[in-house]
Amino acid sequence: MVPNGWEHKAFGEVVKLSKSKYDPKKSTDCFPCIELEHIAQETGQLTGNVPASNLGSTKNKFKAGDVIFGKLRPYLRKYAQPNFDGVCSSEIWVFSPTKKIINPYLFQLVQTNQFISEANKSAGSKMPRADWGVVSEMVFPLPPLPEQRKIAKILSTWDKAISTTERLIDNSKQQKKALMQQLLTGKKRLLDDSAKPFEGEWEDLYLHDVAKIIVSPVDKKIVEGEIPVELCNYTDVYYNTRITNSIEFMKATAKKSEIDKYTLQVNDVIITKDSETPGDIAVPALVSEDLGGTVCGYHLAIIRPNSQLVEGAYLNYLFSMQKTRYYFFTLATGATRFGLSIGGINKAHFTLPPLEEQQRIAAVLTNSDREIELLEQQLVNLKQEKKALMQQLLTGKRRVKVDEEAVS
Repeated sequence: MVPNGWEHKAFGEVVKLSKSKYDPKKSTDCFPCIELEHIAQETGQLTGNVPASNLGSTKNKFKAGDVIFGKLRPYLRKYAQPNFDGVCSSEIWVFSPTKKIINPYLFQLVQTNQFISEANKSAGSKMPRADWGVVSEMVFPLPPLPEQRKIAKILSTWDKAISTTERLIDNSKQQKKALMQQLLTGKKRLLDDSAKPFEGEWEDLYLHDVAKIIVSPVDKKIVEGEIPVELCNYTDVYYNTRITNSIEFMKATAKKSEIDKYTLQVNDVIITKDSETPGDIAVPALVSEDLGGTVCGYHLAIIRPNSQLVEGAYLNYLFSMQKTRYYFFTLATGATRFGLSIGGINKAHFTLPPLEEQQRIAAVLTNSDREIELLEQQLVNLKQEKKALMQQLLTGKRRVKVDEEAVS
């Protein structure tokens, strides 16, 4: 049932595709050009542009405030509302609204699951493109213009909060990266318990001098007669910087001898030993809490530190350094699948400070990680809240008071 004052409209009734074109061979104007790679997924943010005069093909023109949408692979959710005049790829739709709908409201509408679902009813499998014939027939409830303005204004405040949080996350990550470069190379020394800079000498060591390398053969199978276990697998390590009980581990089985040898311990560093690309080799994750008997799975290696010589958290950060990543990248061998030898892992070379300084450095970097994680959780919450609000406001389930700022 349509809310009072609203109308059911087909998308193509209130929005047209712009027919304005730009031919760099015929025009002397130089506009910024947006390609698909310049539109971030799901955020509505633009990441850059190129001069249109450098391009050879005809482009679509847009004006400041127009809504654009990437029709190629529409499931990527690439939409934006540029604040400047320019041109864009022919794989990007430029919407031209009628007098029935305003651009700020249209920008929110193209983010809805309903619109994305219609855009995904596309032709082609490898290179799917949204079909205007399908999208234009999408029927949706449309409020009067004053209500559109108020709804768009409310949702734009959430967009600004999301953008601000994303920038804070990016800045925090850059600051942490710079801090790692200084602390893990000794360019910056922290203060000890007496409030004086650490002065101990750093020592050049191979990984096998300070840790034991254990390569797991435990596969993700359930074999009758073996003991049921929870298995930490490749994706658990690849997508997490810390391995904790919050991860839903895979169910598998293992022999008692395997459980005895490959059960994970607190302060273990797990790395990806094998991967489809060399760039994904030696991605680290720290076992930061007791996992209650979780076993390390196949395609992974456990780096078990000698607790008298090296702190597990510190070692985990060393594995995240670009220099370390490059070392393992060059060692990875294979054709369709790449892997590391135990010998190659053992010969990784590090310069380590005294244990107390390692622990202090790891604590500082861990605090930095936690700040980033808090911001990332705030971002998730903001996006969920906005999504829920969109579902209410864009369907009329929750009405706004046009003469007030608040939602009724």
